[in-house]
Amino acid sequence: MKKNINKLFTGGLLAGMMLVSSCSETFLDTAPTDSIGATDAVATTANAMKALNGIAKIMTTQHYYFGEGFAGENNIMAHYENYPSENYEYNYYASGWAPILNQEYHTRTTSIYDAFAWYYYYTIVGNANTILANIDNAEGPDAERDFAKAAALTFRAYAFEKLVHYYCWRWQDSNNGASQGIVLRTDESTGGQAYATLAETYDQIYRDLDEAVSLFEQSGLDRDASQVWMPNANVAHAVYARAALTKLDYSKALSEAKLARRNFPLMSNSEYHAGFCNPTSEWIFGCFGSAQENNWYWSYGTQYACNGYYASSQPTGAGAIGRELINRIPDNDARKALFLTEDKFPGFNFDDGSAMDLTYGILGMGEDDEQSDALWDAAAAYCQKMAVSGLAAPYESGYMYLDGQLKFYVFDTPGVGYLPFIRSSEMVLVEAEAAYFLHDEPAARAALVELNADSGRNPAYTCNKSGEALWNEIMDYRELELWGEGFAWSDYKRWNRDVVRHGFAEGGNAHVSVAKTIPASGANKWTWDVPQNETDYNDELKLGGE
Repeated sequence: MKKNINKLFTGGLLAGMMLVSSCSETFLDTAPTDSIGATDAVATTANAMKALNGIAKIMTTQHYYFGEGFAGENNIMAHYENYPSENYEYNYYASGWAPILNQEYHTRTTSIYDAFAWYYYYTIVGNANTILANIDNAEGPDAERDFAKAAALTFRAYAFEKLVHYYCWRWQDSNNGASQGIVLRTDESTGGQAYATLAETYDQIYRDLDEAVSLFEQSGLDRDASQVWMPNANVAHAVYARAALTKLDYSKALSEAKLARRNFPLMSNSEYHAGFCNPTSEWIFGCFGSAQENNWYWSYGTQYACNGYYASSQPTGAGAIGRELINRIPDNDARKALFLTEDKFPGFNFDDGSAMDLTYGILGMGEDDEQSDALWDAAAAYCQKMAVSGLAAPYESGYMYLDGQLKFYVFDTPGVGYLPFIRSSEMVLVEAEAAYFLHDEPAARAALVELNADSGRNPAYTCNKSGEALWNEIMDYRELELWGEGFAWSDYKRWNRDVVRHGFAEGGNAHVSVAKTIPASGANKWTWDVPQNETDYNDELKLGGE
């Protein structure tokens, strides 16, 4: 590694972004007129379709009020899900971002990190509500009117469901839904409104999705196959499956997941290894990612793709999977091939500091120059072997981390690419989890076999596990399959499972600043407080939770 990297770089690591910024004193203004111009935007069904595209744009656009990196769903995936999880390591910035990774901001109600998800998802809700308030009077074919209304209901349910993850207690902590839910804005009003209960919140999500599914069917229309950013009936069923799973409504989760993945077959290994930057057969819902609307340095791929701007020009890497998790996965798994795991480099010691530093886990940065250079060469050769044809090569900066990922690529600079929000693989895993808790272990095992063996990801995979061992298997493969896609923190919250990160000395790969245990019972029951700007503006809200 010394052939082109100075070993002393670690002395100049940045401390990371300031984590003490706060919102202004004004209400988090999410009025729909800010984005699509109220009534005029839905005067015709053609305009309504443009307004739906506008909502999809919100999900990828930089929200400048909050500053750098707050680019819709990108920020949610990185800062609310990946960073605070157990098995997403980003060691170069770990010390600077430790308060986020260690869940220390959940009660800091003046912080932008507490406020963004609230503001962002209510912006989606507000725009959806404008469509819903005006679509019945829009000029145009009935079929288009029904489809637009269904899509808006799906967007609203998607946002409500996500708000529950961050600002509400787990269902099992809620006294059967009696605890605090969210503010259920279902019209264009922005005045004071009290919290619904959590049960009322789920009832509204279910109603929205029931109506959406009915209207999609009534319309007889579907999105164009290339418009992965537009909700359709499959997206509505998928959001329904997610909501039901989080509510522990396993029968509903199971049935909706099966409906969600109809006509979205699991992708092949070649598609899986194609960079996760273009839609494949199993992308049910995702973002628009063409270079026509480049989000520049605030796209997900800029920082978190193995050939994005950071990985190509900075020493940051692009994220690594948890060492203990990936080492439990068989070496012949096609997904494991997308990580720089130690089984690929036999003959090297990853625990004594000879070929890899034991602070950040950078391959080829050890104390033994000969071993370091040899490991760097081996890692670079593996990256070259796994490079996606037609795309820029991974890790051109030369910094490669233990268990670093080769999953996410971009197809244009600095970080251009589509990003999946819902895949049919997720729905198979919903089926596995739901079946397990419905005490149908054969069905749970069958779902795992379908995901792992039938798909070709590991043709030799079999499963004869039961009880706790089967449950651990389901959790492991959910983490592997969906790694980096923005699920991990919410999954652990739903599972009521501690986050346990180990440093290199304990056999893990976490930086010392985040190598700790975060109990599931702590951090305000893993619930973000409603931001102060909302409680100051909305005098119907009580301070604190139930």
